[in-house]
Amino acid sequence: MTSIQADNYSIHFNAEAYKHLNSYLNTVKFSKIFVIVDSNTHDYCLPKFLANVETEVTIEIIEIEAGEIHKNIETCVGVWEALAELDADRKALIINLGGGVVTDLGGFVACTYKRGISYLNVPTSLLAMVDASVGGKTGVDLGVLKNQVGVINSGEMVLIDTSFLQTLPDIQMLSGLAEMLKHGLIYSRNYWNKFNDWTLKNFDELDALIYESVQIKYDIVTEDPFENDRRKSLNFGHTLGHAVESFYLTNPSKRELLHGEAIAAGIILECFISYKLAEFSKKDLDEVVSIITRLYQKVEINSNEYNPIIELLKHDKKNSYGNINFVLLENIGSPKLDCKVENNLIVEAFDFYNNCYK
Repeated sequence: MTSIQADNYSIHFNAEAYKHLNSYLNTVKFSKIFVIVDSNTHDYCLPKFLANVETEVTIEIIEIEAGEIHKNIETCVGVWEALAELDADRKALIINLGGGVVTDLGGFVACTYKRGISYLNVPTSLLAMVDASVGGKTGVDLGVLKNQVGVINSGEMVLIDTSFLQTLPDIQMLSGLAEMLKHGLIYSRNYWNKFNDWTLKNFDELDALIYESVQIKYDIVTEDPFENDRRKSLNFGHTLGHAVESFYLTNPSKRELLHGEAIAAGIILECFISYKLAEFSKKDLDEVVSIITRLYQKVEINSNEYNPIIELLKHDKKNSYGNINFVLLENIGSPKLDCKVENNLIVEAFDFYNNCYK
């Protein structure tokens, strides 16, 4: 797969990724290299990654706990302290080896430690490959509120080695797939159509689909790096999806909900609202419901939970001047930005979602 070159960073794939990494490490003289991993990527990904790194520079490993619940300032403090104790200076390099939690948090740590040191991302989950590691958004959650603190900085490069996906269970693959489905819905009907009869067993097609999804996100964020206009379309499915995800985090009685599961629910919810407000066709709505319900289990949302979830919308980072801004669809591939939605229609969307699984 051909590398993708932006103005200030590059994205490399599979074997070529390590060639570019080693060339970079031999060209730029770093004082030390710090690899941030979580407890999963430490065991399943780090040995393979280190076996492909060619450098004489000292490499230190910093491990954090796995899971969204640890994507917070407290974890950042622990990593900052570890960097200081290990004598990381402004000429050090951070390599984030992991899923979206590691790349988001590790990027934020790098951007703020000593007012900013170099970093690069090596995403190991499907979600991180097609979403979290591209576009430069770094940051952490504030309590259960998603991505409230952070900066936009793309780092030096992104290295995508799809062989890491062999370590993931199906549920983690589905979590990443939700973002790929979203890319089709906001950008390209042709890309969306490729998922009509796709299953997780179609591994032969996966590399090409990943590449196209990365290219879609890259095209959007390159045109609008600071989310003033078109980049807002990437939030489709996330306004309600993030609220559902945050609500699950506040309720210990709820099962662990992965990001992509919440976004899959958010896609149905916001497609229904699009049908009601933006002339999204009933045929396309039915098609979206068919694909999502075939691939994803139902996220349990009881009627007495609607209002607490709606209340969480006020914390959505896309809001402005006290307004909750939705991305809706006029057609597949045609998003409509900054839409206002009444609470009674959101309640109707939740009822629709629950009926989709009956």
